[in-house]
Amino acid sequence: MLRFIANVIWFLCGGVLMGLGWWLAGLVAAITIVGLPWARACFTIGSFSFWPFGQEAISRRELTGHGDLGTGPLGLVGNVIWFLLAGWWLAIGHLSSALACFITIIGIPFGLQHLKLALIALAPIGLEIVPTRRSLLG
Repeated sequence: MLRFIANVIWFLCGGVLMGLGWWLAGLVAAITIVGLPWARACFTIGSFSFWPFGQEAISRRELTGHGDLGTGPLGLVGNVIWFLLAGWWLAIGHLSSALACFITIIGIPFGLQHLKLALIALAPIGLEIVPTRRSLLG
């Protein structure tokens, strides 16, 4: 129940804007055709940005126990290209939002989520979004 409440507050207080930012990056990537591999990651992480509490991003290699295109050398190249073209813009957005959240004590969990999303924004290729049971707000 606490995760649901945190997700609703997150969504209403800015999560929707960052999620839409990810989806906009995904649309731009999809329009270019060459950016289709990045578009899928953008839409997945955009959905994660809408409702981040209770989920986490982990490497598919860690999840499945073996590598794939996104977790190997091509994934590294894809992440470098992503970082140069769009990743740092999204990371700056999440860092700015995190700083705004850290102004209040109540905003600290939301700021931590923004920091988590900023790290994901730097290199999203090869990650999978999975449910977490680590903590109350996850």
